[in-house]
Amino acid sequence: MKLRILPCALAALFIHVPAQADDFVLQRVLVEGARASMLGIADSAGAGSAGAKDLANRIAYRPGELLEVTPGLIASQHSGEGKANQFYLRGFNLDHGTDLATWVDGMPVNQRSHAHGQGWTDLNFLIPELVGRLDYRKGPYSSREGDFSSAGVAALTYANRLTRNLATATLGQDGYARTVVAGSVDAAGGSVLVAVEGLKNDGPWTRDDGYRKTNAVLRYSRGYANNGWSVTAMHYSGHWNATDQIPLRAVQDGRIGRYDNIDSTDGGEARRASLSGVWRRTDADSASKVSAYVIRNRLDLYSNFTYFLNDPVDGDQFSQPDRRVTSGMDGSHTWHVHRSEAFSSDLTVGAQLQNDNIHNGLYDTRARQRLATTREDHIVETSGALYIESATRWSEALRTVAGVRASRYRFRVDSDRPENTGSAHDTLVTPSLNLVYGPWTSTELYANVGHGFHSNDARGTVASVDPKTMDAIERTPGLVRSRGVEFGIRSEAIPKMQTSLSLYRLDFDSELTYIGDAGNTEAGDPSRRYGIEFSNYYRPLKWLSLDFDAAYARARSRGGNPAGNRIPGAIEGVAQLSLTVDRGPWSSALRLRWFGPRPLIEDDSVRSKASVTLGGRIGYRLAKDLQLELEGFNLTNRRDSAIDYFYASQLKGEAAPVDDVHFHPIEPRSFRITLVKNW
Repeated sequence: MKLRILPCALAALFIHVPAQADDFVLQRVLVEGARASMLGIADSAGAGSAGAKDLANRIAYRPGELLEVTPGLIASQHSGEGKANQFYLRGFNLDHGTDLATWVDGMPVNQRSHAHGQGWTDLNFLIPELVGRLDYRKGPYSSREGDFSSAGVAALTYANRLTRNLATATLGQDGYARTVVAGSVDAAGGSVLVAVEGLKNDGPWTRDDGYRKTNAVLRYSRGYANNGWSVTAMHYSGHWNATDQIPLRAVQDGRIGRYDNIDSTDGGEARRASLSGVWRRTDADSASKVSAYVIRNRLDLYSNFTYFLNDPVDGDQFSQPDRRVTSGMDGSHTWHVHRSEAFSSDLTVGAQLQNDNIHNGLYDTRARQRLATTREDHIVETSGALYIESATRWSEALRTVAGVRASRYRFRVDSDRPENTGSAHDTLVTPSLNLVYGPWTSTELYANVGHGFHSNDARGTVASVDPKTMDAIERTPGLVRSRGVEFGIRSEAIPKMQTSLSLYRLDFDSELTYIGDAGNTEAGDPSRRYGIEFSNYYRPLKWLSLDFDAAYARARSRGGNPAGNRIPGAIEGVAQLSLTVDRGPWSSALRLRWFGPRPLIEDDSVRSKASVTLGGRIGYRLAKDLQLELEGFNLTNRRDSAIDYFYASQLKGEAAPVDDVHFHPIEPRSFRITLVKNW
């Protein structure tokens, strides 16, 4: 799928020194066709922004891969197309989104206390053609960011108005078809944006994915990006079959093929509906923003990762239904202080509220039919935060951003087991400080220190017994602190080139995680990660650009685990190289991605292999308003893994459990052709 992103009709123009607003900057001009310079704007080497043109040039197999515009980030998949991606960044296997805070139009995507995994991030409701900008930040260095933001933050913003209406039709191998119709019209003194998407994808699997989804967006907006308001309604529906990870031994001995499955009834269904609004007011002395949202999510997920290990008769399939309504409000106000040409300061105060009303459970199933109940819970999780941040330019060369955030969470769980019913609360204060020194016109140095956190699953904060074994367990804290330190440099000293380099350390007090597949909370050791990241963008000619990003991380647990100090699945190395050409009626792109090997067990005796993928696109403009495009994925047809795990499973006919690598293969070479009509 080519991500044809159309720009906003009105660029977001802010005229003050940066103060890390919701889009990370106050001073910004977005220009289509050029990557925005972050000099004088960003307060760390790990922050950046991708505009409409950059996003349009991405070659992405699925919507969640749009986040890979963030240097060092990998979005993978171990199941059916409708399931949330698995993310990797800065030495973390982020599972389905823990420690990567993701926002779409001011709404949180991460789902707290989720049935399958903490911070569940499902981006299948995203319509890429509407995205006007993606802002990213890495590390816990902003008081504006709270839960799940220790490794990074990605914020996607939809356009209020499309410069040109569009209709697309895509056909591809493996039963792929997609169409999008989107347009804007002036009405009632403002602008109405309407978009509808339909998609089907069977994939290369022996049992078709049968993925079917529909998406719709309706938005009314008035005013400008920094002085106006908008109201947006979204709806998503999808259902799929899942070919989950499979045991390597069964493929090697010929019992199953590479694209086969063990349990053909795995899969799921997801729905999402939301209503949100945002109001902004900016003048010479201040800037205010208020946003609010209500989101309804529904998921039915059926999985079987161990096959016949626990139940040799009916198998180990389980279901994890999750129903929730999430509501929240964010507000901030910034005062601009100007005392001289060299000195200026922004002082921001803000408040954030969120409430999740959740019903979820864990059940034993066979062929999606319920057999037994492991647990059922009604969860109400409420959080509030206050923060204050001061961004000051002390001289032409020196800037600082200092802030502090106070977050309070309340957890209430009504469980089917009285022993696991109760309420708890937790409070955390997290400071941050950023120093920027740039005596040169084209280079800046950064020093960053800050604290962050992620919340743990509410069920673990009140539970006293394991719901499967009924053994006594210890309750877990609601909030887990992280501590980060980073040094970086950003330079445009070489003409037409943007380069950034960062060195960081990130500590977590505990790698506590909720194991949704088992219904309990597992306490991990404290951890430490060191890393280095390099990002380079070069545009030697107006029609030619080159991108190269590389990152390496060293992740270790610090609790003296006798099994070893490696963190299973923690990403170590990743790199990507992209070439983009846009000249005359022709356009093309190539993208090479390297996903490095990772430890799969604590003693590092079992490791995954690296995977390499090459994607490409070529387009030709048939007329001013008509374009034809051809995209190819895995062009070298490599037989690599998209993801690997190491654990015990038992197949039908096996006498005992077997410790083995379980993998999900990357899709073989495939092509898609798209016709785009604009008016």
